[in-house]
Amino acid sequence: MIASDLPPLIAVIGCDGSGKSTVIEAVLAWANRFAPADGAHLGKQSGNIGRSLARLPLIGGVLDRVIARKTDKTRAKRSREKMPGLMTALVICAFSLRRARRFQCMMALRRRGVIIVSDRYPQLDVAGGYDGPGLSVDATGNGNVLVRWMARRERALFEWMTSYRPDLVIRLNVDLDTACARKPDHRREMLAPKIAATPLLKFNGAPIVDVDANRPLEEVLAAATAATTRLLLARGYPEPSPGHG
Repeated sequence: MIASDLPPLIAVIGCDGSGKSTVIEAVLAWANRFAPADGAHLGKQSGNIGRSLARLPLIGGVLDRVIARKTDKTRAKRSREKMPGLMTALVICAFSLRRARRFQCMMALRRRGVIIVSDRYPQLDVAGGYDGPGLSVDATGNGNVLVRWMARRERALFEWMTSYRPDLVIRLNVDLDTACARKPDHRREMLAPKIAATPLLKFNGAPIVDVDANRPLEEVLAAATAATTRLLLARGYPEPSPGHG
């Protein structure tokens, strides 16, 4: 779906360590020079919760190791099974419902005339993670009727969200060593699959501008704001005066 009657939706995507937060802040400030703009976080946010727990005094290190072991076991289990168990499915579905709620709030802002700059965006190109569905509708290995129903429900939510194609995707491409150097609190084996998946994301045919996030920050920000300017001018927004904002 191309919502041309709505203000532009700009999605900034990239692995942790690509400079995504800094780019979003700059693009949002730049878009605000043209018209009212606001940000939206459309990711799962589970990683932020885990890292916050890991920073707790005294028990943070223990919690981090427990979470890491659970994550490794879950990944290994999911590689052997076609669908997760009921409790895992409930958690995944809860995160998806939470994401869909934030998406609804974002769309409400757009309908009020606000330009949106989103941190991440739902996708159906890469299954099993990176802002895609966490459950598999096509799996047949799980006999639990409730799990299969949740998988179908989650798939429907993602099909609805991804039907709204971003007007611009700024894709930040970074290599693994650079990402790990910038995010030393992130596990290398968790970043690697995201970096590999980033070039595969198409977002339902949305216009994508690829930015080399290994480059100096000034160059990255210049490329992102230039892409934003081209979009907004093409959509009829007047160019702000030099002293505006």
